[in-house]
Amino acid sequence: MSVRNRVTAFIENAKIQFFIITLIVLNAITLGLETSPVIMEGREHLFHAFDAFVLCVFVAEIAAKMFGRGLGFFKDGWNIFDLIVVGIALLPASGPLAVLRALRVLRVLRLMSVVPQMRVVIQALITAVPGMLSIVGLIALIFYVSAVLATNFYGAAFDEWFGSVGASMYSLFQIMTLESWSMGIVRPVMKEFPLAWAFFVPFILVTSFAVINLFIGVIVDAMQTQHREEAEEIEDHVESETAILRGEIAGLRDEIAGLRAVLQKVDAD
Repeated sequence: MSVRNRVTAFIENAKIQFFIITLIVLNAITLGLETSPVIMEGREHLFHAFDAFVLCVFVAEIAAKMFGRGLGFFKDGWNIFDLIVVGIALLPASGPLAVLRALRVLRVLRLMSVVPQMRVVIQALITAVPGMLSIVGLIALIFYVSAVLATNFYGAAFDEWFGSVGASMYSLFQIMTLESWSMGIVRPVMKEFPLAWAFFVPFILVTSFAVINLFIGVIVDAMQTQHREEAEEIEDHVESETAILRGEIAGLRDEIAGLRAVLQKVDAD
């Protein structure tokens, strides 16, 4: 086994990956604790030392992967994601880029790349993006039409909520999320326009209970597809391994048959 293969096998070892996951979780906790002046008082050096240690481990891990895989490192999107997240933490603590140091907390997102179950979910979401874009277009169309109608119907009496298309869209978004939609918006409107419920109730039914559920359906379908593809890959791998074993067994049988024939010939002589 070459040195590169040994380095790759070491860094991808289950124990090493568990150690990395543990560091990510602990680092997430310490980054949260650093926001508390009471906790940080007199302990800054400890938190900074641990943060530096974690960063060194992450940099060493990335370097080992780059050495082990060579240019193949950049063919994996998750590796590029890890490189960007860790690279942000290497920005200087002073100067014009110092404000980006707050993005150190993005290191927590590395859990998405090192935990296989999370990778499956993210890959399913990425697969579902085309279908979700279609739903976003549909709901945007519904919102725009509804906002124009609401502005024309109620804009004169309720300028704050429906005085413009933009204000109407924001109010309709609040209604869609069901946050204070009844007592906060719809009932006051119904005092001036008793039939306003005939506009708002169908809007809620269409957006909150129909269109939004389409998002869930697309994501669930994408996750099922992802699991099905992984299962097919495992089956293909098992079938290929089985075919290799069958070929080897057939070769052994031929060799044994040949040996038997030789032995029989020897005995006959």
